[in-house]
Amino acid sequence: MEPKIEVLSTTRVERSEDLYKIVDSLNRTLKDHRVMFGLALDDEDEETAIFTIYKTE
Repeated sequence: MEPKIEVLSTTRVERSEDLYKIVDSLNRTLKDHRVMFGLALDDEDEETAIFTIYKTE
């Protein structure tokens, strides 16, 4: 059985050089609480990042 991942929230934010550090810190700190955080660059706007919160099982 594969782990189930559910998107809880997605937010577009202004791209920042250090934004990945926040996502990494959240993932390390809250990994035991069944949440995961993702960060991706917007394909259409290089100044925008997409921050996503996931619930894992």
